[in-house]
Amino acid sequence: MARPTPLSGFPELLPSARLVEQHVLDVLREVFELHGFSNIETRAVEPLSVLLRKGEIDKEVYVVRRLQAEAGEESGSSDDLALHFDLTVPFARYVTENAGHLQFPFRRYQIQKVWRGERPQEGRYREFTQADIDVVDRGTLAVHHDADMARVMGEALARLPLPGVTLQVNNRRLVEGFYRGLGLEGDVLTGSIGATMRAVDKLDKVGARGVADLLAQAGLTQAQADGALALAQVRAGAGDLVASVRALGVSHELLDQGLEELLAVLTAVDDLPADRVAVVADLSVARGLDYYTGTVYETRMRGWESLGSICSGGRYDALADDGRDVYPGVGISLGVTRAIIPLLGKGAVRASRPTPTVVVVAVADEAHRRDADRVASALRARGVAAEVSPTAAKFGKQIRFADRRGVPFVWFSQEDGSHEVKDIRSGEQVLADPASWLPPAADLRPTVVLPEA
Repeated sequence: MARPTPLSGFPELLPSARLVEQHVLDVLREVFELHGFSNIETRAVEPLSVLLRKGEIDKEVYVVRRLQAEAGEESGSSDDLALHFDLTVPFARYVTENAGHLQFPFRRYQIQKVWRGERPQEGRYREFTQADIDVVDRGTLAVHHDADMARVMGEALARLPLPGVTLQVNNRRLVEGFYRGLGLEGDVLTGSIGATMRAVDKLDKVGARGVADLLAQAGLTQAQADGALALAQVRAGAGDLVASVRALGVSHELLDQGLEELLAVLTAVDDLPADRVAVVADLSVARGLDYYTGTVYETRMRGWESLGSICSGGRYDALADDGRDVYPGVGISLGVTRAIIPLLGKGAVRASRPTPTVVVVAVADEAHRRDADRVASALRARGVAAEVSPTAAKFGKQIRFADRRGVPFVWFSQEDGSHEVKDIRSGEQVLADPASWLPPAADLRPTVVLPEA
């Protein structure tokens, strides 16, 4: 039988790496629930027509078909099912289907796999885990929820075993108002405003010269292109945002509204630990998807900016609509796989040990295995992860077995009924009682280690 080869873009983690991922997911769940977000899970598939309704993502969708399709069925029809490429579109469908059973504003978090048929590369995968939080309301949604998204995700990011991050915030109303003040026309989908937004969103990829060429192709005058690029180069905090934008000499009422909303977000998160999460207004951030209408977010890890944004989102005032009511929302999504797998691959983060086991109970001989089982059960009853040695080999071999597994302690039962436990790292062996012994707190569970720490 031929040796299996990995599928590109579909990562599988070894146990030690999986411990890191689980730690990240546990922290996210804890922070989200502390802020009152309820957990949901949506189905893995949606009708293709639903997934293609928003944004230009048709080339990224995986269609799901039965192996024995009925005669006459055509692949790629709107009736096909497809794997979801994000969690926002399924959430919008979930809200409209369950609106009668939800209490608004509805605060939801969701941690699931998603699938995208794009070219695999560092930080980009075909199957990966996302963690989303959203607040959605019926009719209108208060602007203060925009700041809530940045605050909650900022707290989570500050607690994760990641390098420090920069959370970049912008407001599409600000950008659209500025463009209208320059004399551009259309909206975020059409006309020169939409073309300008899409061009500026490529600033990190093609640079200022490349964006200038795209703006010229969109029909902007030199003065308009210069103004759009000047706005995109603004980086500011709460203290200097207004002055930085006003200095560009453009005015419009929509610009004023967006500026006020963006300032409110920056002001509301000024208590986040700046060494872990720096929040700045970056007026080049536009986000590519069509449904964003106000605040938008992108997040980059310091020293790992080449990965692009690992955490992004924004406000969408009309994504969910059941024909009677509109459900505006705001959300932000962390690409868990995108953030941690490159770090794991470069050794920038690791688990302190590759197994949850903290102690191996040695077996003197097979006749005493049941006694070893009782010791392990007593330890587990108090939350100490324990396993019994798989063989009754010489104690030296059982110690080496534990050492190879990364287990720090080995337990020995004596003929007189006493017990001893050995720290195989230091060699220290002491008397212990299975009804009361606990390892040092740092050893009780595997921890996540940053090498520079």
